[in-house]
Amino acid sequence: MLFHVRMDVHLPHDLPPDARAEIVAREKAYSQNLQRAGKWPQLWRIVGEYSNYSIFDVESTDELHELLSGLPLFEYMSLHVTPLATHPSKI
Repeated sequence: MLFHVRMDVHLPHDLPPDARAEIVAREKAYSQNLQRAGKWPQLWRIVGEYSNYSIFDVESTDELHELLSGLPLFEYMSLHVTPLATHPSKI
């Protein structure tokens, strides 16, 4: 199952720099592991924002929820999830 996910990150302005660096490093490692596993095949930065558009390829909505809620930055994110279906005109 494919899902389009928009992620907007809202880190607190008073988050200490060392805590920010640590959580961002954990987020990067987690996301790269999911990419290597084929669960997160597309990841695109939205220019000028601390946001991204992503495509997830998972077996179920439950798996997607588990992966997203496991993101180290999850508590600082707003997410918009859209399920995707094959378009009949796609080559």
